[in-house]
Amino acid sequence: MTALDQAHDGGRSAAQWPRLALTGLVTLALLWGAFHLYQLQQPLFGLILLALACGIAVVFGSNRFYGARFIFPGVAAVLIFIAFPVIYTIWIGFTNYSSFNLLSKPRTVEVLLSRGTVDPDTEEPFAVAPEGDLYRVWLPESGLLSEPLALDGSEENAALAPADAPAALLERRDAIALRSGLGAATLTAPDGTVLMNAGLRTFASVQPDYELLDPDTLRRTSDGALLTANPRTGFFETEAGERVPPGWRVTVGWQNFERILTNEGIRGPMVSIFVWTVLFAGGTVVFAFGLGLLLAVILQWEHLRFKAVYRVLLILPYAVPAFISILVFRGIFNQNFGELNLILEALFGLRPHWFTDATLARVMILIVNVWLGYPYMMLLAMGFLQAVPADHKKAAALEGASSVRTFFSITLPQILPPFLPLLIAAFAFNFNNLMLILLLTRGQPDIPGTAIPAGKTDILASFTYRLAFNDSSQQFGLAGAITLIIFVIVGAVSYANFVAMRRAAARRAPQ
Repeated sequence: MTALDQAHDGGRSAAQWPRLALTGLVTLALLWGAFHLYQLQQPLFGLILLALACGIAVVFGSNRFYGARFIFPGVAAVLIFIAFPVIYTIWIGFTNYSSFNLLSKPRTVEVLLSRGTVDPDTEEPFAVAPEGDLYRVWLPESGLLSEPLALDGSEENAALAPADAPAALLERRDAIALRSGLGAATLTAPDGTVLMNAGLRTFASVQPDYELLDPDTLRRTSDGALLTANPRTGFFETEAGERVPPGWRVTVGWQNFERILTNEGIRGPMVSIFVWTVLFAGGTVVFAFGLGLLLAVILQWEHLRFKAVYRVLLILPYAVPAFISILVFRGIFNQNFGELNLILEALFGLRPHWFTDATLARVMILIVNVWLGYPYMMLLAMGFLQAVPADHKKAAALEGASSVRTFFSITLPQILPPFLPLLIAAFAFNFNNLMLILLLTRGQPDIPGTAIPAGKTDILASFTYRLAFNDSSQQFGLAGAITLIIFVIVGAVSYANFVAMRRAAARRAPQ
């Protein structure tokens, strides 16, 4: 190797050191985060960080994978922020995950064993006396003073002995600041009674509600009943089938889907909501497309004056953030003080119940959504109308065709093929238009007689949201099963969109 080649290789190696150092720092930070998440009992998210750290180390640390450096960030983002949430949500649909089954089994056992019943005969107030860096617990009614305690949150045992009142006692607010240490402290009275912190103000003898016999069996101290862990339901249960919350997460297979299909309290409202979702999405697309196309045709009229002003005014609903427009419409349709009802009452003596009548509520939602959606359709239509050859229209006029006949026979057939993929995409978007429902009606009025929260104006997305986050039991597993159904439907619509785009491209391709 010549001196020039050696110098070139040396310069290239020196230029790699900053990249390698940065790669090492990022990898170490991710590894530390993965280890920390594992310690916090979040192994899944820790595994994601570990995989990301390995990928960064391999791709950016070796010249062999130089080409992969340009696509690795995008691929990693898609896997972490799109693929993983979808897969995780689908997995939840096959579990019993809910507000009653949030914990792991070991944590469930800890919670049950920590429960206790306070003996009111032994309950008495307490105070805390400082002694250097340590503290003593003073029980004024029985005249007992504890041995010095650290009260640092660790488990501590101290004996109580008769004593005079301490010279200095902490203020109540300062004693409350030590509640974690007080809660972990156990005091033994001279007669052998074990006292524990029973609240912010008292110590008392606390009888544990449950005793652990083995990892899968607990005994309830009040009646001696045995509780056995049921791996199918994720609860400790008695022989009579009584479930003791909280439970833990377990895989239940297709049970959530069976509930959707067999439970009338779930199947009935869900079918109704599905039908309304399809009508809502389809009606919005049809009316928004029709109104937008009509306005675009009017704005194309060559004799129309002030076209620029009309275009700006008609595009304004598209420029204003959607959530602001929705909240404004919520005020306009207010049944008691809304401007629309005030006008209708003054002119016709009518005061429609927009939010309590199911039919009117759905009509209101369609009106608002069409208002939000027509500017987009109008802009598209204005562009597509420009592409229609003027010679075709002139030829139709010479043949004696009316303007309406020319539009439906020549203009519409030419702009519909490129419009079709966009209409399908708009249908898929409105199929999951969660923000509109939550801000305008919150899914209400409710459907009576259901086993789950469901409303007349709910679409599948808002129905799933209420089921997961607004229901008192927060049935995440059932919501995940419904989300999978929505995913399949939207996936089918997206595939139809792809097919429509491919066919439209084939028609426009030169022969």
